[in-house]
Amino acid sequence: MLQRAGRAVYRLRRFPGSPHEHVVPVWLRLSRADAVISNVSALELLDLTDVIADEVHVTMPRSKRGTKIPDGVRAHFTDRPISEQDRRLVLCVPVTGVERTIADVVRGDGWTEQIDLAVRQSLGRGMTTLPRLREQLPKSWQARLRAAAVKASS
Repeated sequence: MLQRAGRAVYRLRRFPGSPHEHVVPVWLRLSRADAVISNVSALELLDLTDVIADEVHVTMPRSKRGTKIPDGVRAHFTDRPISEQDRRLVLCVPVTGVERTIADVVRGDGWTEQIDLAVRQSLGRGMTTLPRLREQLPKSWQARLRAAAVKASS
């Protein structure tokens, strides 16, 4: 009847699962540390790119740096608090919002084709606006943002 989904987390075996259900046990273990699913994992959950994360990425306040991180989790620590308006719920789990997710991935990995795709998808679906993206991204990436936005509108 029950199926183990993670440490101290179980799900009903007879109900269909989700392709992202591996994220829920990770978040439950780190929720007291104010963890938010972020970066590549957030792109995946928000369905903005083709990337499938090989680890679950979470962002936590720098003050939680001593928290034990489970295997298969990539922790990012920040001095920039993740405000309520920078969060969304996906599968009842807090995920960084579109603008913060794109900005965090660009800051960590640089601008890639996957970021172009994420910008086009988010603008095309009405999930964000160009001014909101512009506000989150460093000035050095504004030209790439404009180019991706032009592709989204055509």
